[in-house]
Amino acid sequence: MNLSIKKILPAAVIVLLAIAAWHAIDVGDMNVDIDGDRLDGPLGALAGLLFGGAGLLIAAIAITCAAVFVGVLFAGLGILMVVGMTLLAVLLLAIIAPFTLPLLIPLGIVWLLMGRAKRQRNKQIKQHTA
Repeated sequence: MNLSIKKILPAAVIVLLAIAAWHAIDVGDMNVDIDGDRLDGPLGALAGLLFGGAGLLIAAIAITCAAVFVGVLFAGLGILMVVGMTLLAVLLLAIIAPFTLPLLIPLGIVWLLMGRAKRQRNKQIKQHTA
């Protein structure tokens, strides 16, 4: 008989999983206490598995909601961080190299004028479509 580990390993894993499943399902002394009423035996095992599964389902929903909330929170904080770093870079640029301030002032004026022109263009488009 030529047995190799490639043949033995899957069988061993299946046997170990079967033993673990049997041990998890074996409810020899499971007791459930609901409002002073003691349930034991198969009914107690069924109640315990049912309530345990419901608790896991509620926990999974709560963890999913928390993960979505944290994801949205960190995305918003990431945007705020990028804006803050940009403002900090502009401020440091103005503080460290004062000769760049005369370049930033015309840039700000051009930015303001372009925004004003864009608002006027949008207003004309709204009037034309109405």
